[in-house]
Amino acid sequence: MTSIPTLETERLILRAPTVDDYPAYAAFMASDRSRMMGGPHVRWAAWGMFSSDVAMWALYGHGALMIDLKGERTCVGQVGINHGPMFPEKELGWMLYDGFEGFGYATEAGAALKAWAFVTLGLETLVSYFDPDNVRSMAVSARLGGVRDDTAQPQDEGDVVFRYNRPY
Repeated sequence: MTSIPTLETERLILRAPTVDDYPAYAAFMASDRSRMMGGPHVRWAAWGMFSSDVAMWALYGHGALMIDLKGERTCVGQVGINHGPMFPEKELGWMLYDGFEGFGYATEAGAALKAWAFVTLGLETLVSYFDPDNVRSMAVSARLGGVRDDTAQPQDEGDVVFRYNRPY
């Protein structure tokens, strides 16, 4: 099994998910805020997604990391590299819990995990899939160097896809 890394940025610690993270994750997935991710989701579906995020580490060597504020041990959301039968390509994704948007946490966490993926995994490319109404996350993607790729296969019909290419 692949060891799940802990990544640190100036303000954040990206760490392995634990079962203690599930209640906040499930609450997010049950809320209207998850509508850009196909939600709201019932509790058993949220558990399946949470478990999949953890299992991807063993199956693919990457998965989800929880985003903690450094020095506070406050979990503000999740960032991950998704793959498997539901994703045409390896996807860089993120979500922030209510009250933690607008501080640059998604950009900071996404940049750290994207760099880790290109260096450690040797990936050539990553994508992010967005609901067309999710303009705030598309702006994060652009800050991360993502470029809209209308030729990429979407995860869900109507998705907007942004691509990140490995810097050489």
